[in-house]
Amino acid sequence: MSELWQLVWGKPEVDPTALTQAIEKELSNAPLDFRTRVLIRDSTKALENYWGPKRWQQWLSRSPVQTNIQAICSEELGEPGFPFLKDQLMDRTEPETVKEYLRELGTSISEPVTLEISGAIALILGGYLNRATTDIDVVNEVPAAIRNRHDLLNDLQKRYGLLLTHFQSHYLPVGWQQRLNYLGDFGSIKLYTVDVYDLFLGKLCSARTKDLDDLRAIKPSLAKEQLVNQLLSTAEELLKEPSLRQSAENNWYILFGEDLPG
Repeated sequence: MSELWQLVWGKPEVDPTALTQAIEKELSNAPLDFRTRVLIRDSTKALENYWGPKRWQQWLSRSPVQTNIQAICSEELGEPGFPFLKDQLMDRTEPETVKEYLRELGTSISEPVTLEISGAIALILGGYLNRATTDIDVVNEVPAAIRNRHDLLNDLQKRYGLLLTHFQSHYLPVGWQQRLNYLGDFGSIKLYTVDVYDLFLGKLCSARTKDLDDLRAIKPSLAKEQLVNQLLSTAEELLKEPSLRQSAENNWYILFGEDLPG
């Protein structure tokens, strides 16, 4: 499957910049079959709808395959084959943007603090996930040295589109603290992220479709044997809650087509 098809196939969100790059790469491999030409036409129209005519035209005029794109868009290819693509486009949260936010936050406070980050941001920083999010989930609570700086946090939220929130650790497997990943110092902030296998098991117990989509995205990067081992050895407390166990059973079946181990 080509990069373009991998980008859009079965994905809840598609980054528009990644889509333009995939279109241009696909067109370098001409000739293209009918279905791929329809996808390129519909992708181009979705980008125009998302960006507006001015920015769309700027991209098209700079594209090395502008003539190819225009030729495909002028073909009689029938009805749209990918009508939902326009609703899937969303700028992803870049890891470097998160790091810039944390550097500015860390240099704006004088007291040393430790942040343990969970959720989608931890997966984005680890390179496991590419999607949009606004929440930086701090495990349990945001330290007072940060949470009391209301003006600073409001300013950073407006400028970066990111918000510090908190996430309760009882939704993580036992022993997650011993498996944290150290990402470095960001000014006065010492930053750790929750391990990807612990994040997987936490999201496995969620009823939210967004968490299921995250599981689908990161599953190919993980070893199933290790997942099963950690599920059996660390998730017993999580699975005692009936609603969490039900979600885990449903999600595991969707992901692997089999009953939840144990």
